[in-house]
Amino acid sequence: MKTTRLSNYLHKNREEKYSHFFSLSLDLLCIAGFDGYFKYLNPVWLKILGWSNQELLDKPFIEFVHPEDRKNTILESQKLTDSVDTICFENRYLCRDGSYKWLSWNATPFSKEKLIYAVARDITTTKENEITLQKTIQELEAFKFALNTHSLVAITDLKGRITYANDLFCEVSKYSREELLGQDHRIINSGYHSQEFFANLWKTISQGKIWKGEIKNRAKDGTFYWVDTLITPLLGAECKPYQYVSIRTDITQRKLSELALLERSRLSVLSAEMSFALSQSGTLSEIMQDCINKISQHLDIALVCIWTCERQTEHLELQAGVQCQDTKCSTLKNTQDFPEHVILANNIMVGMAQNYQPIFNEEITLHTQEYLTTNLSAYPLIIEHKLIGLMALFSHQLFTEATHNLLNWIANNIAVAIDRIWAREELLSRREALLLRLASQIRSSLDLDTILEIAVTEIRSLLQIDRCYFLRFLPNIAQHCLTITHEAIDLSLPKMLGEVSVQNNDWLVKALLNQELICIDNIKDNFLLSQDTPAILSEFGITSQLLLPVKSHSGEFSAIVCSHCRGERVWSQSDIVLLQAVTDQLAIAIDHAQLYIQSRETALAAQAQAEKLAQTLHQLQQTQSQLIQHEKMSSLGQLVAGVAHEINNPVNFIHGNISHAKEYIQDILELVNLYQEYYPNPQSAIQTFTEEIDLDFITDDLEKILSSMNMGTNRIREIVLSLRNFSRLDEAEKKLVDIHEGIDNTLLILHHRWKNSGIGLGISLIKEYGELPLVDCYPGQLNQVFMNILTNAIDALEESVINGTTNTNAQIHIRTELLDNNFVSIRIADNGAGMTEEIKNRLFDPFFTTKAVGKGTGLGLSISYQIIVEKHGGILQCLSELGKGTEFCIQIPVK
Repeated sequence: MKTTRLSNYLHKNREEKYSHFFSLSLDLLCIAGFDGYFKYLNPVWLKILGWSNQELLDKPFIEFVHPEDRKNTILESQKLTDSVDTICFENRYLCRDGSYKWLSWNATPFSKEKLIYAVARDITTTKENEITLQKTIQELEAFKFALNTHSLVAITDLKGRITYANDLFCEVSKYSREELLGQDHRIINSGYHSQEFFANLWKTISQGKIWKGEIKNRAKDGTFYWVDTLITPLLGAECKPYQYVSIRTDITQRKLSELALLERSRLSVLSAEMSFALSQSGTLSEIMQDCINKISQHLDIALVCIWTCERQTEHLELQAGVQCQDTKCSTLKNTQDFPEHVILANNIMVGMAQNYQPIFNEEITLHTQEYLTTNLSAYPLIIEHKLIGLMALFSHQLFTEATHNLLNWIANNIAVAIDRIWAREELLSRREALLLRLASQIRSSLDLDTILEIAVTEIRSLLQIDRCYFLRFLPNIAQHCLTITHEAIDLSLPKMLGEVSVQNNDWLVKALLNQELICIDNIKDNFLLSQDTPAILSEFGITSQLLLPVKSHSGEFSAIVCSHCRGERVWSQSDIVLLQAVTDQLAIAIDHAQLYIQSRETALAAQAQAEKLAQTLHQLQQTQSQLIQHEKMSSLGQLVAGVAHEINNPVNFIHGNISHAKEYIQDILELVNLYQEYYPNPQSAIQTFTEEIDLDFITDDLEKILSSMNMGTNRIREIVLSLRNFSRLDEAEKKLVDIHEGIDNTLLILHHRWKNSGIGLGISLIKEYGELPLVDCYPGQLNQVFMNILTNAIDALEESVINGTTNTNAQIHIRTELLDNNFVSIRIADNGAGMTEEIKNRLFDPFFTTKAVGKGTGLGLSISYQIIVEKHGGILQCLSELGKGTEFCIQIPVK
């Protein structure tokens, strides 16, 4: 008996241990039947898949398998039913959240029991890592293919010897792989980069850092190519490099484009600077030196010079030169330091005198202390098919075609500038330099009379003539008018100032209209017959005359006329040219003077317009005052409407009770009469009538009626008093008032609107009054502000209710407080529909309103703003958002 009990105990204990092991296992343990359903599952299933045991037991286990794995799972299960001892396979199981877990299975069948005992393990992380690894391998293969297709790849050892080169590297460098392997990168060094450049490169990569930059290399055939280079060190033990991987991208075309763009930009700047330099004033040497300096700044040259031919001896004369060594350029001062260049320049001039063609990138050798090979480019300076000089440039680098074209253009412009400078120097060397100074004096004034007076006076003095005058012709008036406005004459001669007859002076009119120059050295030679001699010439004894038209843009025709009265005066070409220059300057001065006069007239007109606008503004201000008064009357109308409404109720109340009081009094009087008639012993009739009229009730009710009438009259008194307090017509000056009293009086006037507007509005009024001192203000005007803001709030709430844009009860919230800056704050807010930012920005503009026509003038808030800000020195602001209501904030000083 004891043995059996012990055996049962041991068996039970063993089962509990097995059950404990089964439930605590970290693997997914299960027992499934050959019918495709789970029979038993340990708790880990819930933890890993999220399904409860019952949910897994209720369905065939194949429904939880991923659709792509079901066929393989069925085949493996079939092996178990066919008495295969053990199977191992993998599949994906559906989780409760819709995701899948990878499970690795080991299963054994028990054919007699038709059961399958299986153990599964979650291998999701392992499988995902395998998939990621596989994908990475594929990506690396693709990257390697792309890298070899589009990049020049090379691997070097620590000493820089090439150990690997891909096909594209060989193709671009023009070297075979056998020629590259074992060599260092000096095999493709172009010599373009400095030693410091490569020292910095090696310093970077030897420290285990990545180097990136652009390198210019030389191919086997001597051509150059640019590569964008990335050198990555591969690190071994102790994080030290053991080889370097160089990945290059061919950017030759891009660099060539950049260099071409840079060259175009540099040449454009040089062109602009040369144009500016040639437009400046100065001596020939100064201007030429400035040009040479510009060329040396923008072009890589060793020496640049400009020679000109001396006009008498035809020998070359150095005008300017610059010598450059490394990056420093200096002005060439002593030509003896470069004797070969002078000889070469003379030889070039001899050759150019035959064909006038430039020399471009010609290689020459100069016999200096060392034999020096350089490139020569020379350009002839030609004016009117005459060779006047030479510009020569010596450089170590070849110039491009674009540079050559620009230098050719520069040479042509330098030649024009030289010719202009020579002509100017020749002009200035003569006495006519005084005339040019005269032109400057003429243009320095904006007064037309002063300009013309200076012109005729100085011209006469300069040319030593008898008479110089300014002639004007106005063809646009009703009668042609030929007038001499200014003149300078010999004191012995009569004056010609004033109008000149057009008759017999048609030639003058014609000359002025056609802008012709008339040069008469001797009248006798030009007008052989006396009847053909112009009247003006014979009248004033003029024997010689020069007329030069003044070509201004003023719309009139005028001329400077120089005349002589003492025989022949030969007008030289020099006289004519210089006087033409003066008339050109005079025309500009006249235009400037006319513009000045027009500007003054415009300014005067603008001033008159401004005065007119000021007058209009004053009228508008008066109109605004009238509109303000109109707005006040409109507010007063609202007050009267409110008072009428409020008075109407108590009056009707009194009126309705008067008839009853009258009947009661008549009954009482009749009763009294009956008492008088039958007194002292009342009869049954009296007694009956007394009962019919209920004398006790009448006596009691009569008192109530009279009381009600008293209340009605009191109500009327209060309303009238409130109306008086609101309007404060007797308080136009500032005084100390109670702000709360003004708000309450306004609310009382508007009681009929906020209490019940006729549409069932029933606005809730919330007042949060703080402790305020008496405020020094204009009470009537301040009440008008309260009226305007509260009326707008009620209108906004009515519109919200009618349009159905609010789902809350209509409310007006009034809050007052005393601020720290000794200001009183009054905030009036409603919970209406609010307003847009555009409307809010225009809210205080005069005549702006959002109400229908006839319902508002658009002045209420504008006037309120003036009352608060201008009258009281306060602040009026509006805070509003669509759907969040509107709040007006008023701040006024206590004193």
